Amino acid sequence: MVSTRVLTVPNALSALRLLLVPVFAVLIVRGHDGWALLVLAVSGASDYLDGLLARRWDQVTRLGQVLDPFADRLYILTTLLGLAYRGLVPWWLVVVLVARDVLLACTVPFLAALGHSVLPVHFLGKAGTFCLLYAFPLLLLGEVAHSVAEVAGALGWAFALWGTGLYWWAGVLYVQQVVQLWRAERR
Repeated sequence: MVSTRVLTVPNALSALRLLLVPVFAVLIVRGHDGWALLVLAVSGASDYLDGLLARRWDQVTRLGQVLDPFADRLYILTTLLGLAYRGLVPWWLVVVLVARDVLLACTVPFLAALGHSVLPVHFLGKAGTFCLLYAFPLLLLGEVAHSVAEVAGALGWAFALWGTGLYWWAGVLYVQQVVQLWRAERR
């Protein structure tokens, strides 16, 4: 059951993740890749832990359902911008991934008009986010540990491309859900 509580351990972990975003941004832009990778690892571990604890301790909250995906998107965007700024990923990838989030943001007024805040996250969206949250640390790892750069780069790009495809596929499904809700409401 989803509660309206705010002060929970999982929500505190999500808030910690959000507080680490600017720290991560500074580290990646300044080329402190080892520290940036450590912050990403801590963020990834806390992302896993907050979901696990929320379910296990029955602390799933509306705030957590918003904070957690927001933190994921913010890390993806920050990592993308930092890596693109440094020339480690192409700018077209930034545009493709941001365009999907802009598309979904355009559905918010329609959902609000129907009395919905957000729709449930689709498995494909989780899988796409998972791939992207693994892709960028792997690409960054290639910058830190040159002995594994080739393997980390190949795996990072595989995760990035699959993640981008799944991310968009889930976005299309999400838009279809909004259209179906809209049509049902108009009837």
